[in-house]
Amino acid sequence: MRDFETKIMTKEQMLAERAQLKEQGKTVSFTNGCFDILHPGHVSYMQFARQQGDVLVLGINSDSSVKRNKGNDRPIVCEEDRAKVLAALECVDYVVIFDEDEPRELIAEILPDVLVKGEDWAHYVSGREEVEANGGKVVLAKFVKGRSTTNIIQRILEVYGKSDGSD
Repeated sequence: MRDFETKIMTKEQMLAERAQLKEQGKTVSFTNGCFDILHPGHVSYMQFARQQGDVLVLGINSDSSVKRNKGNDRPIVCEEDRAKVLAALECVDYVVIFDEDEPRELIAEILPDVLVKGEDWAHYVSGREEVEANGGKVVLAKFVKGRSTTNIIQRILEVYGKSDGSD
């Protein structure tokens, strides 16, 4: 079994790895997200994405990217810790942190064979044009209702926001 920290790569390292995977005839699946507080919806989503190819590359938003997309109170978990937790999952083969608001540039460079996004993003899949123009395909994953980082944060605020601090 690989040490999970070897799964975390820079974009440049991932591009070199992608070239090797292509030479080996491996089908590369890619998905992305903030993955701020990991929950069962994330896990189902990543397992589905992994089933679409021989390897799964997971792009995660940097802290500054999450902040721009989700607001100043996010992320809850820093990018380094999110990357380590995600890399420790069996279904994840590689983790790459990206700083842009969306992963289009990273996707255009990696050019995965399969691009996976949640069906809640069916209206817009960043990188779709680049992947399809290269002969790849886009697959939408089922959305797990009621499972979101926002819901978890809201529940914590409901429970602990009412606390007198003595817990």
